[in-house]
Amino acid sequence: MELSLIDILLGVLKIFSFVMPVLISVALLVYMERKVLGAVQLRRGPNVVGPFGILQSFADVIKLITKENLLPSNSNKFLFIFAPMLTLLLSLIAWAVIPISSKYVIADINIGILYLFAVSSFGVYGVIIAGWASNSKYPFLGALRSAAQMISYEVSIGFVIITVLLCVGSLNLTDIVESQKNVWFAIPLFPMFIVFIISCLAETNRLPFDLPEDEATLVAGFFTEYSSISFGLFFLAEYANMILMSSLTVILFLGGWYPPIDIFPFNAVPGLFWFELKVFLILFVFLWVRATFPRYRYDQLMRLGWKIFLPLTLIWVVLTSSFLYYFEMLPQ
Repeated sequence: MELSLIDILLGVLKIFSFVMPVLISVALLVYMERKVLGAVQLRRGPNVVGPFGILQSFADVIKLITKENLLPSNSNKFLFIFAPMLTLLLSLIAWAVIPISSKYVIADINIGILYLFAVSSFGVYGVIIAGWASNSKYPFLGALRSAAQMISYEVSIGFVIITVLLCVGSLNLTDIVESQKNVWFAIPLFPMFIVFIISCLAETNRLPFDLPEDEATLVAGFFTEYSSISFGLFFLAEYANMILMSSLTVILFLGGWYPPIDIFPFNAVPGLFWFELKVFLILFVFLWVRATFPRYRYDQLMRLGWKIFLPLTLIWVVLTSSFLYYFEMLPQ
């Protein structure tokens, strides 16, 4: 089937309609993070650039773009530049299957969950390449930490997703949301909901699991040698991944675009509003945790992933499948 020029232009326009809001949301998320941390820790947030300091994040973007991009003399130049580009690209193409409303998604494919899992698994390559190409001990150690951490918590995330798929019987993200029209999965699968949020913190290298970027021992971890726009790409990728994982949490456990109660006036509000509100609340939890909890030691991080989350999620998969089978509630 040949695509016309109009179809191609419409596809590109649809992609930009997703990408540009994500990039703008990253700037607003940085502003929100500073304000939340300032409020929790009783200190001032950004309050100089623009009304209420709202233009501070955009000023930071201009600063990063205009600074000189330094390349370490003994680094692998091609891989050093390629790593942040790959990391940002992977964080953006994952949005292709995210449905933000019942009718608005770039590609409503039947294996949306597998697509997301594959893209997130590739994310570790950008970090490993950045740490190795820098030809420095601290970035390389940070890259190894990040690889081990992301692989460890992908296992528990996978088992949590399996429990949801057992209740739905489909890998399509829209079907997962539609199956929560009456009851959100966060209620019957509440332990898995908590495990998923904690695993998302570890997967996105956020406090208290930001061991790959531990400034006390590794300076800035795998992007220690990066500056200017190269550092900005890593920065964009990290916050875009935060928004992505928050959106996935909303889709899997919080009913996507459905209101909390299907009565007036809640059901009169557009579904896009409910989706964005839920994502905002999950992001607030990310920031709240950062402002509250101290950083874990690396052995504590690994013990939590392999000795607590892995057995817990595996047992929950068995219990969920047994319950659904015994009461003949398995989806057809």
